[in-house]
Amino acid sequence: MRLPVTDQDEPLSGTRALGEALGLTAASDALVDESRRAALAASAAMWPASAAVLLLAAVTLALLALGTGDRALALSLGWRTGAGALLALGCWAVAAHPRAAASATQLRVATLAAGGAAIALCFALGIEAAAALPEALHPAITILAGAAMVALALALQPLRAAALALVATLALAAVTVTRAAPLPAVIALASAALLAAAVIRAARTRQHALLERRQQRAAERRDSQLVAEFETHGPGWFWQSDRRGRLTYLSEKVARELRGLGIEPIGAPLTDVFRVDSAWVETERTLSFHLSSRTSFTDYSVRPAAGGSGAERWWSISGRPARDELDRFQGFIGAGSDLTEQRRAEAEIKRLALFDALTGIANRQRMRLALEQTLAQAQSGGTHPTGLFLLDLDRFKAVNDTLGHQVGDELLKEVAQRLQRTIGEAGLVGRLGGDEFKVIVPNEGDRDRLAALAQRVIAALSLPYHIDRSTLSIGCSVGIAVAPGDGAVQEELVRNADLALYAAKADGRGVHRFYREELLHGAQKRKRLEDDLRQALAAGQFHLAYQPVVSTADARIMGYEALVRWDHPQRGLVSPAEFIPVAEECGLIEAIGGWVLDTACAEAVSWPDHVRVAVNVSPIQFANPRLPALVTAALAATGLPAHRLELEITEGVFLNEDASSEQMFRALKAIGVRLALDDFGTGYSSLGYLRKAPFDKIKIDQSFVRGAIQPGNRNAAIIRAIVSLAETLGMETTAEGVEQQDEIVLIRGLGCSHIQGYVYGRPERADEVRAQLAAAAGYAVPIGHKTSRAARHRVLRSARLELAGERGEVRVRNISASGAMIDGVDLPVAAIGHAVTLVLDDELALAATLRWVGEEGRAGVQFEETFDLEWLNQPGQRRAA
Repeated sequence: MRLPVTDQDEPLSGTRALGEALGLTAASDALVDESRRAALAASAAMWPASAAVLLLAAVTLALLALGTGDRALALSLGWRTGAGALLALGCWAVAAHPRAAASATQLRVATLAAGGAAIALCFALGIEAAAALPEALHPAITILAGAAMVALALALQPLRAAALALVATLALAAVTVTRAAPLPAVIALASAALLAAAVIRAARTRQHALLERRQQRAAERRDSQLVAEFETHGPGWFWQSDRRGRLTYLSEKVARELRGLGIEPIGAPLTDVFRVDSAWVETERTLSFHLSSRTSFTDYSVRPAAGGSGAERWWSISGRPARDELDRFQGFIGAGSDLTEQRRAEAEIKRLALFDALTGIANRQRMRLALEQTLAQAQSGGTHPTGLFLLDLDRFKAVNDTLGHQVGDELLKEVAQRLQRTIGEAGLVGRLGGDEFKVIVPNEGDRDRLAALAQRVIAALSLPYHIDRSTLSIGCSVGIAVAPGDGAVQEELVRNADLALYAAKADGRGVHRFYREELLHGAQKRKRLEDDLRQALAAGQFHLAYQPVVSTADARIMGYEALVRWDHPQRGLVSPAEFIPVAEECGLIEAIGGWVLDTACAEAVSWPDHVRVAVNVSPIQFANPRLPALVTAALAATGLPAHRLELEITEGVFLNEDASSEQMFRALKAIGVRLALDDFGTGYSSLGYLRKAPFDKIKIDQSFVRGAIQPGNRNAAIIRAIVSLAETLGMETTAEGVEQQDEIVLIRGLGCSHIQGYVYGRPERADEVRAQLAAAAGYAVPIGHKTSRAARHRVLRSARLELAGERGEVRVRNISASGAMIDGVDLPVAAIGHAVTLVLDDELALAATLRWVGEEGRAGVQFEETFDLEWLNQPGQRRAA
């Protein structure tokens, strides 16, 4: 294949090309000059013998002439042929000059050509003169002349120009000698022309061969440079071994690295220099196998045979057997490439795939794999227990919302560090995402030790954090499940730990709970409730009940709060405390809330003009930008004046306080509806949003009302402060949860403008509301106890109620020394008077009697023995006074 023409490969003109081919012009490159110098060296090697032959011929001719007695002819022959012999000695000196410059080669060639022509001319003249000798000597003269010319031709043959000059000179001499005979002269000229053409053609052929060789050398040089560049700066390298598998060549950069590890690669067996990384599936066979079987291999991952830092180096090598032209095995040749960065990148990708990018601990994927492996080992080696913790941070969302995600991220990092320090070598810690963490405690099934570890975790994570010059306090809830009792496979174990975590959060947070079978039953019941809830709205199973809101000034009914009720076809009335959280979680709260809004407006439109209707708005509804349009549509469809609709909003809407919240408040106020802050004091209780949000009323939560009448209770002072704040801001106040008649006097005396509670009646349907408004000219008549009962403690604690052999999860809302109020259980009225057992925290079982059953899944029990309330503050101790 012909290579591209370079500057040095440009074709020469005819005269210049002929001159370079004959060696008479300057060489175009080093290769041509090298060829000329080689020709001069070959000529110089022949000149000693040629000069000797010429000198011998000259002496012999002179002696033959002296033998005839013709001294003048002998002198003439000696002068003519002797000059030629002397010129031969000069040519020898020129050809063999040891210090001749490279640039003088063409001059030396020209000198030798001229010298050879002169020598030929001298001997031609001598032979011409020798014709005068007797004819008997002519054969000897012919032999001497032929020997001299042959010797001269052999010395000049390597030099094309000199050979051409010799042919031309001999042709001219032949013409001169045979000028009397035309035919021999013509034959001599024709022969000279043919010889000259042959010499020129040979010179051109040689020149063309030199050009091809020059191109081949350029290609080889370029290939060598590319290979050297690739070996030096690229990721690849080359190697070669002999028949015994010993390295005979290795790229310097790899050889240098191996020498740094104490391995001298050249001369060492390939298997002693590299070892196959068998952890990778592409290296199915060993290098020794391929070397011994003389088979090719491709992309084998290898590492240095020595340890140390070489353990961090990886290469990929390929090789194939090399054979000569006779198909004889010569060894292996191959190439390699650097895999170190690729392997490091793969390791980093694997690390990122198995470790949490924020905290550096194990992520969800690694925890899943670790738990699967732990459970599989436990099953194969016997019933080794495994503890699983699921953790959820308490009040973390408030940190994110108030201080920003950057502070939240720093807090998560510190939580992860504390959690790892607390768990130590006992287990594996991981983050599932957000503020959820998981801990696997292998070979541990003792509940006391797991409980102690969980308590240490809660205590450690509950200590203050100092981040960005802020002191933060959060808590932690822990759910615990133990394999194999709580689940032998991962999905079941994680589900049960999650149920335990849900129970821990329901019990007030900051505690740990173990999985119990009742939790699964509760979750299954909750799932059935969700399924039924999805059908309830379309089936018309909801209705509204209205609780009056009464003025403290004159006991006049000023409005009603609309409360949704679910009349289940099989379960009967389902408590809102039971189904509203489910509706919020499964995304049904907006549909239910829209139905409540439309129905309340439609039923309230027939009430007296001064009577308002209050509708609760969940944070999910409040976050919907379409809420103002929905409110406007409900008012327009029913004809209810906007000022008679009051929207009750909880403090939960301020968790994501931003510009959209302020815009929502402005949009609702623009409609003309009233806004009430519900359950004030139970959320963040921040006064900042009272300044910005345009509320018309503050509803004081019932937790402040209950017990306020008791001597020494601080709730009354809190109510008075809230009322003063509301009056200053131009807002009304409603005290919720008033149940005793003597509390009416207290609330009125504290300055509250309105009262809502059982003291004025339980929630009733719309037809009962109309009857109530018609009776007593729209004024409310108090009912219920006239004086307050014994002091009660408001708590939020999970418990278990046992009745007639049946068990159910309940929640204790209020508790006193003599009894408690519970909710979350649907009991028939016929159960009143039956003996029950209330089990608190699996530590205390209280014998009691069921005294009343109310709406919303609530009930009251009376203890058979007085209960010591101090037990609530000292868990773990069982007391009954």
